[in-house]
Amino acid sequence: MDPFTALADPVRRDLLRALASGPARVVDLAARHPISRPAVSKHLRLLAEAGLVTAEDRGRERHYALARSGLAPVRALLDELAGRRAPIPESAFDALDLEVRRTVHDRRTGTGAPTGTGRPQEESA
Repeated sequence: MDPFTALADPVRRDLLRALASGPARVVDLAARHPISRPAVSKHLRLLAEAGLVTAEDRGRERHYALARSGLAPVRALLDELAGRRAPIPESAFDALDLEVRRTVHDRRTGTGAPTGTGRPQEESA
């Protein structure tokens, strides 16, 4: 199940809201809804399939936690619709840093092209 389909159900959205404040047991999550515990477990299983929650068995109890990384496709769509651009990846800053260092080195050693010409620097006679 994809995250968009999982978020279409109001019970599942409410379960995610509850889990946003921290991990919870199935019994505690079920107490918030007028549906059976097995029905809540099924909703949680679908959320897990969508990558929106994680489950951990602790003894006889199952604890669920919000998997915030699963919301990335939803966040990306909302950012796209809102006209926001994706953040600049760290690798782009690394490449920029390398280019700046190379340019500074070339200017200090007298190699490379002067700014704006695109030609190698010529020695004066």
